[in-house]
Amino acid sequence: MNETLREEWWLATLGRTVIWARLRVRDAGTAEVFDADGNTLAYDSEDSARAALMDAEFVALDGLDDEDAAERGFAVDELQPPRADDDEALRELMMRKLPPRH
Repeated sequence: MNETLREEWWLATLGRTVIWARLRVRDAGTAEVFDADGNTLAYDSEDSARAALMDAEFVALDGLDDEDAAERGFAVDELQPPRADDDEALRELMMRKLPPRH
């Protein structure tokens, strides 16, 4: 069985809109990315999945610091990855417009 070893959240931004992607690393050494369109994209390795996300200008949430977030126009504490019971419900939450900053 191909179990999930680790799950990471990645994001891209367009103004105050956050576009999420979920990276799952499998025990077989493969990876998959669930994107904002509801697609699950399979990759032969974690490295190739990460490279594809970076090519699409996504950054790992875990690696985002206050300065990086400020350059994108938001604060790290504004970000919470979406949560849902299944991928179908999750798809609706993968793009989120952050409220205006005061």
